[in-house]
Amino acid sequence: MTQFSHLDEAGHARMVDVSAKEVSARTATATGFVRLSPECTAALRSGEVPKGDALAVARIAGIQAAKRTPDLVPLCHPIAVHGVQVDLQVRDDGVAITAQVRTADRTGVEMEALTCVTVAGLALIDMIKALDPAAVLTDVRVEEKTGGKTGVWRRPA
Repeated sequence: MTQFSHLDEAGHARMVDVSAKEVSARTATATGFVRLSPECTAALRSGEVPKGDALAVARIAGIQAAKRTPDLVPLCHPIAVHGVQVDLQVRDDGVAITAQVRTADRTGVEMEALTCVTVAGLALIDMIKALDPAAVLTDVRVEEKTGGKTGVWRRPA
């Protein structure tokens, strides 16, 4: 069995020491989808969500979440998040969320991008839950990452 980097010799969880790694520019792009009723997507498009601008709240929540990822994911390294872009596209069946997170550090930002998408989706659901209590956050995944020792990785089509 291969050795797990986040376990010590005794099998206990540990944070990997990345101090010897080279600093490099790194990005990660993640996506997710919030499935909504047609009535809810119509309210988002017309700006008639009772709680206010749900998309703006979701965008800010995602940015905040990317910066707070190490507080939520126990073995995630605190890194300098240099840029976060969150895109929310209203579609007929819901809202597609895309986040790109950038850094120049010793470890990647995949977890920050995933956390960004997830929290943006949760914030959106919180804003529209009175209109659509059946809303579902789904398909959260990394689409691409760049930088570091492994270079570019893209989700296969």
